Amino acid sequence: MPNSSKDLEKRGSNSGQDSEYVRLVTSNEPTAAGMDISQPQPATRSNTFIWWIKAFVFCSFTVILLLIFLKWGVPFLFEKVLFPIMQWEATAFGHPILAVVLVTSLALFPVFLIPSGPSMWLAGMIFGYGLGFLIIMVGTTIGMVLPYLIGLFFRDRIHHWLKKWPQTAAMVRLAGEGSWFHQFKVVALFRVSPFPYTIFNYAIVVTSMRFWPYLCGSIAGMIPEAFIYIYSGRLIRTLADVKYGNHHLTAVEIIYNIVSLIIAIVTTIAFTVYAKRALSDLGNGESEGEVESASYQGGFEMEKLPVERPKHVGVMSFSS
Repeated sequence: MPNSSKDLEKRGSNSGQDSEYVRLVTSNEPTAAGMDISQPQPATRSNTFIWWIKAFVFCSFTVILLLIFLKWGVPFLFEKVLFPIMQWEATAFGHPILAVVLVTSLALFPVFLIPSGPSMWLAGMIFGYGLGFLIIMVGTTIGMVLPYLIGLFFRDRIHHWLKKWPQTAAMVRLAGEGSWFHQFKVVALFRVSPFPYTIFNYAIVVTSMRFWPYLCGSIAGMIPEAFIYIYSGRLIRTLADVKYGNHHLTAVEIIYNIVSLIIAIVTTIAFTVYAKRALSDLGNGESEGEVESASYQGGFEMEKLPVERPKHVGVMSFSS
């Protein structure tokens, strides 16, 4: 009986200490939160003012470059490049052969990391929105599938090459994770974003990306770009006809071209900004999830038995 009474006293003292510990920890939590609240917040007004200054400088610089390009660059391109090419293609090829040539160039240029923008411009200038869109989509689809299939034979070399650029590897790694729809969405965002799609075609093979979400996402992401290229090609042809042909623009056509050009520029910027922000949010969410998961698992294992140490997966550990 004396021993049992002593045990009860010890248990009571231990429980009192535990309750006191819990009370202290609980009482400290609002204090820490109050400390966070009492900390001085950053000056939002000054940050907003600096942001507007940067935006104004950037817009002014862009307008100056655009005026210089319109004054000297556009006439040079028309006289030395575009107009001779248009005359050559109009006399050297018929439309069926030219369509085959454009599809072939759009399919093969990405294999050799060559930009296919000029071919899309030509498709827009010559064939317009209907047949030009079909030519661009067929050619670019083949041009996205061929590097993917070729890259499967060089996965180890591409993996070794990506180790030199860890940020690029981390971005590409986002596309190969998650469900079918997640992979489809990330690939579509990559196609809309300014990320070089010729490099993306090869780099994606070192992830766990499946073929069908890659193909469907690539096609969906190329649709806005195809219409932008077709519109710009049609606008270039209109300006060339006005400068070197007998075509004269009416006031309605001038207003239409100016408004449509502004809409095209705003749409392109909006798509690019949205894609960059979406990819950035996905990357931040994934990194925060990994940190929270690692911290939770680490704390849980420290409270339990000291089992095997968790393995941390690095940025460059792609699943084959």
